[in-house]
Amino acid sequence: MEKTETLITESTQCNELHVQKQSEVSKLWNKNFFLLWQGQLVSAFGDVIYSIALGFWIMQKTGSTALMGTLVAVSSIPKIVISPFAGVLVDRWDRKKLIVLMDFIRGVAILFVAAAALSGHLQIWMVFAAGIIISSCSAFFNPSISSSIPDIVPKSKLVKANSALSIVYTGSSLIANPLGGILFNILHAPIMFLFNGVSYILSAFTEMFIKVPKIERDNVENNFRREFKDGFKFIWNFKGLRKLVTAACGLNFFANMAFVLLIPFFQKTHSLGSSKYGFAMSALSIGSVLGMLFSSSVDVPYSKRFIMFSIGALIFPFVMAAFPFMPYILMLCLLFIGGFCLAIINIYIGATTQIVVPQNMRGKVSALMSTLLTGLTPISMAFGGVLAEFIPIKYVISTSFLLTLVGMLSLILSKDFKNLINFNPDEQTLEDIM
Repeated sequence: MEKTETLITESTQCNELHVQKQSEVSKLWNKNFFLLWQGQLVSAFGDVIYSIALGFWIMQKTGSTALMGTLVAVSSIPKIVISPFAGVLVDRWDRKKLIVLMDFIRGVAILFVAAAALSGHLQIWMVFAAGIIISSCSAFFNPSISSSIPDIVPKSKLVKANSALSIVYTGSSLIANPLGGILFNILHAPIMFLFNGVSYILSAFTEMFIKVPKIERDNVENNFRREFKDGFKFIWNFKGLRKLVTAACGLNFFANMAFVLLIPFFQKTHSLGSSKYGFAMSALSIGSVLGMLFSSSVDVPYSKRFIMFSIGALIFPFVMAAFPFMPYILMLCLLFIGGFCLAIINIYIGATTQIVVPQNMRGKVSALMSTLLTGLTPISMAFGGVLAEFIPIKYVISTSFLLTLVGMLSLILSKDFKNLINFNPDEQTLEDIM
């Protein structure tokens, strides 16, 4: 009990220091946030192009959904394994340097893939190796970004900041997905790989001009092992956060199983194909963008955020489970609704987590949550690929999305999770909801 109280006290003190630091930031679209935002825009656009090209290249070369699922799954393992340790280091090191370096390394790795493809020597193992490098870099990059956002924008604008960054990813999908399907048929994979490699290098260059405040640390000399354990303790002692992580583990398992099969579903369905896949993903992205715009423009009171979350969490599984069985036009409508709901779910969870986690623990907590939430992803992707070899893909996708409803309901019925989402930093302290 003493350790728990000490952890909460340290967290509260760090939050007070963070509030003082936030007073120095007066607006959302300051120079630092804009540079971060546009850097992510460039690399995110390239990522969508790369993933489409890679997915169809693997299917063309092997024709196996099981191999495709396994390759995607195994390449994500390094991020899952490294993230908890990377999070501790993010809280110790210069976050700006990590952001720039990780983007640069990813750019170089993908440029090697592009060079091999252009020369006609690209093999599956090369894509595999590049995926491991990219995944390892993401283990450091993602918590660095997540940890930095609350330090470069006002606390009251965290929902809008997360919405703006999320728009980057979904907006890129909106534009790049239809282009990707078409470009794959025109330019083919090598040029698309090259585009993504260059986008990462450009992103790293612009990020060199971002100023990220140094992390405020107490005078206690913490060793790596203690800081690692503190991240686990914080999540475990925070009932709402613990409930979120537990439920999301199962939810993400089934959702990832479904999402990894979307490319094979469109490629193997006679009436669809790569071009229609691009427009379908654009419908999902348009819904997401509008959901983010809604979140960034409508100030939902803290006490009503749980209601918004619950509506999205209940609608999402049903529309996503139904779309594989619908005519193409209706399929686009359902994907649009699913994207809107998913945006609401993710933005409120992301912004709330950033508010409640102290500055000196954001890196490790963010990385630990990422690892716990995605730890089963390799298994789910590989399992989905294998199932699709024996069961029609649309049934695997539909059933997987329906099973995400179990995780959604466990959150909606949890009082601790409700208190977390509705947390008002202006009227409550962490002790009130922990």
